[in-house]
Amino acid sequence: MKYNLKTIKFLLIVFCFYLGNAQKVIHKESRYVANPPLTNNSHAATLVEYRPNEILAAWFGGTHEGAKDVSIYIASFKDKKWSNPKKCVEPLIKDGDTLPCWNPVLFKSKQQNLYLFYKIGKNPREWFGAMIVSKDNGKTWSNPVYLPKGILGPIRNKPIEIQPGIILCGSSTESIEDNKWRVFIETYHEATDSWSTTGISDKKKFDIIQPTFLVHDDNKIQILSRSRHNKLISSWSEDNGKTWQKTDTIHVVNSNSGVDALTLSENYFLLVNNPLKMGKDWFNGRNILDVEYSKDGMKWKKLFDLENQPEGEFSYPAIIQTEDKTIHILYTYNRKWIKHTSFDLQK
Repeated sequence: MKYNLKTIKFLLIVFCFYLGNAQKVIHKESRYVANPPLTNNSHAATLVEYRPNEILAAWFGGTHEGAKDVSIYIASFKDKKWSNPKKCVEPLIKDGDTLPCWNPVLFKSKQQNLYLFYKIGKNPREWFGAMIVSKDNGKTWSNPVYLPKGILGPIRNKPIEIQPGIILCGSSTESIEDNKWRVFIETYHEATDSWSTTGISDKKKFDIIQPTFLVHDDNKIQILSRSRHNKLISSWSEDNGKTWQKTDTIHVVNSNSGVDALTLSENYFLLVNNPLKMGKDWFNGRNILDVEYSKDGMKWKKLFDLENQPEGEFSYPAIIQTEDKTIHILYTYNRKWIKHTSFDLQK
């Protein structure tokens, strides 16, 4: 087949455009945080870079999700090796009952406070928020602080600090009465140790929970939320998180499973997602977990699959980038392990 000069130029432009938008994954490595795991069930991992190129992970573990022995465990990663996990937070004994832990979220502020936010309760409809703080990079932790009534803290994904001491936390509720899912933003003010809540304008009343942030510039922030609608739902703030508008679906299929996102620059983002529709059971559609990329937060393309198996549950990812530009992802592997994949991107 012969091509004329005009066709060849067009193909070169398309090829260069593709190369300019897609990144090559290099130095990809995978391992388990704890093998064998300390508990029968492990889930909902979080991670943070707490020293340059060193990360700390936390997750909840016990007999099964919601069991009275579910505690929060932590481990650190340095020189491509995980430390032995240790229990960090015990279940709470309250009013003669033992309440399990849920959904830890690690975050280190510009004031060098290392936070571990988490939830306590019988289930996600009745849980309440708590946190512990470390001033020495996790060597020692404060006693638990229970958040004000109505404040849950970051519900599953990492916060963002929009200015020193002002920390935006994506939160959500699952109501007891009618099982509605609603997303909102909680702001933690470090200087005054106080909280405030900002609603999300959602005219279509989507059932959404567990938002993750994308930062587009100094004032423009986007959240992507898990939903019951087989797609991710997007909302936008044009005033650095003061108000939130334009809540609607985007063309990213999701199996009603948690996602997490990472801002690499103002025009390049990563998303970890289960890209299948919901099935009959809650775990259906979690057998594929991928990494996707976008330049605008709206149109996403697959970068590669973390997992792609006929069956299994690979879910609840957390993603960060460390100082050396390595990207780290943690996720639940069949509810038994927390799996860690790291890689670099190269144009």
